[in-house]
Amino acid sequence: MHDHDLVLRPTEAQTRAALDPPPGRIGGDLVVETLRGLGATTVFGLPGQHALGMFDALRRSSMTYVGLRVENNAGFAADAYGRVTGEAAPLLLSTGPGALMSLAALQEAAAASAPVLAIASQVPTAGLGGGRHGHLHELRDQQGSFRDVVKSVHTVRSQSQIPSAIAAAWESALTAPHGPVWVEIPQDVLLAETHLPVVTAVDATPHDLVPRPELTAVAAELLTNAARPAIIAGGGVVRADAAGKLRALAERLDAPVVTTFGGKGAFPWEHPLSLQSWMEDRHTTDFLEDADVLLVVGSGLGELSSNYHTFRPRGRVIQIEADLGKLESNHPALGIHADARIALSALLETVGERTDPAAADSVRTVLAKVRERLAGQDLDVEQRILADVRAALPADAPSFWDMTILAYWAWSAWPGALHSAQGAGGLGYGFPAAIGAAAADPTRPVLAVSGDGGAMYSIAELATAKQYGLPVTWLIVDDGGYGILREYMTDAFGEATATELVRPDFVALAESFGVPAVRTSVESLREDLGKALAAPGPSVVVLPAVLRMFAPTHR
Repeated sequence: MHDHDLVLRPTEAQTRAALDPPPGRIGGDLVVETLRGLGATTVFGLPGQHALGMFDALRRSSMTYVGLRVENNAGFAADAYGRVTGEAAPLLLSTGPGALMSLAALQEAAAASAPVLAIASQVPTAGLGGGRHGHLHELRDQQGSFRDVVKSVHTVRSQSQIPSAIAAAWESALTAPHGPVWVEIPQDVLLAETHLPVVTAVDATPHDLVPRPELTAVAAELLTNAARPAIIAGGGVVRADAAGKLRALAERLDAPVVTTFGGKGAFPWEHPLSLQSWMEDRHTTDFLEDADVLLVVGSGLGELSSNYHTFRPRGRVIQIEADLGKLESNHPALGIHADARIALSALLETVGERTDPAAADSVRTVLAKVRERLAGQDLDVEQRILADVRAALPADAPSFWDMTILAYWAWSAWPGALHSAQGAGGLGYGFPAAIGAAAADPTRPVLAVSGDGGAMYSIAELATAKQYGLPVTWLIVDDGGYGILREYMTDAFGEATATELVRPDFVALAESFGVPAVRTSVESLREDLGKALAAPGPSVVVLPAVLRMFAPTHR
């Protein structure tokens, strides 16, 4: 007898349950049962006419539902849930406009490799295939709208296909590199009564992405014999939960480490070998260019990670990257297609130990040059604000940052992990993402940071935070417009156009939702933000301030 014979043979109880499923179930129940069988506990979404079969099934489920007010915000919440838990977050959507409203969020999840399992309804089965039948919400090719954004697409045409399609999507979302996936199910399939057995445990094991051993052997040899090794740690290290292995490797090699903006938290900020995250500073760029062996782990060295493509490495580059499309896409390298954790484990088994007393000194020199450059730009207010936000936030509390000037500061200067929308760069991420993180763990506060422009993208989610009593504190830096675009246009053209905004009284608006709010100042920010974070439930802190960015070094 083979082992698999034991696995495939149902018990007598299972057989009885399968032959006599409970009455009143529909196709939507198969969706929800499959998600529970995969281990999902929380789903995000927004109901719509074609998707009502899934939402009715939630009523018969023990899963927690968090309903947001805009599909794109629901996508951002699912993205954040996936980032903080490492699980694939189900996102339930309707057809056509409801589905399309999630596209920007799914682009961010794809760029940041966040596992999101989007399940959308479709027009009735007879309407599939591109004909123009006039169904409400009908698209000629709905999955075609998502195919270039998500990692994989799975279309269901009958109830028996539901468990397998969702399981395949789940497996895809959680196989490195993580990413969003798309499942669509016709309205009639979701609504029809089903006599299929209840879905129980579902097998959907992500595949390990293992490096080729001859490549890691060459990489280990290069690193062991390097005179000036350095390491760039990207978001792949964070997603693979490989920070401990990265630190062990850096210490064995005495190699300085810089983290990309997506890789923040991959290496201890105050470690003697930490170059921190000053990727947009020429002093860091020069140092990395001087490395004779540069190990890049979990980064494609894209625009932000290469000081806007001004980075020109002179030494040998080793690139470990799970996304095949990013491997050697910007620089020739010894390309190792692998999950960061597995590849770092392989290097730790084979790399030799080297000692370089000068490494920590060189790190201190670079950081001193960075501080000196900033000191000459009259940016004390910006640095104080960021320091006060860090001081007010409990050490283990996550933070989510919109595309705003304070976030651009945080990318470089925030000491440790943060989550932002820098993958795709869309506005409106911070607050709904924080809601997703709070849904994952409502026992600790979560910070969201937005500008006034970005805040208007997600202001409706104040109602969501209030409805679920989630401990999200939203810091809105109100500078009267799109501040960074104002700065860009003034620098480029002498004056700004279309950047100034009429906006609400954010304090009064928050209070109208029943959310406590306070207008603070630079002087009182630390105290006011600390109080808001310590209070239960949602809160808003508004800081009127016009901030400036530090001068770029890539021009």
